[in-house]
Amino acid sequence: MRLSATDVYALQALGFLGVRHGRGWVGSDTIAGATGIARPYLARVMAALVASGIVESKKGAGGGYALQREPASIDLREVMRAIDGPVAPLSCVSRNWHEACAVEDRCHARGAVWQRVRDAVLDVLADVSVADLARDFEQGIDYRPCLDHLLRPGA
Repeated sequence: MRLSATDVYALQALGFLGVRHGRGWVGSDTIAGATGIARPYLARVMAALVASGIVESKKGAGGGYALQREPASIDLREVMRAIDGPVAPLSCVSRNWHEACAVEDRCHARGAVWQRVRDAVLDVLADVSVADLARDFEQGIDYRPCLDHLLRPGA
């Protein structure tokens, strides 16, 4: 699993929405101002979160965005799948987007490595919720410095 700028921005926006949960709709200008995410990029991030049912949106005056559920009930497995799709390193070990491989029934690496990598990543992501991101946001932790540490293809 490799983080992208979109992942970092989604986590930053969700942390802010977690802080604001239960206090009504939050406009995109407010989110952009609080998180430092450029509005065009924010629109793409929020569209993915809305499409996945993590966030809801309301158009027009007084509209904006809000979490669909309590922050503690939204774990990062759901968030990462909404932004990136499969978390598994290969489709032959994906739980939600499985594509059979001609040798998967006898492939040692599939069970010894790739399923274990998938399970470990999913377990870690399941242990962190939007409520945790909101705590970070409240403490002034900004995820934007992570952008300087993203691994590039071929790294």
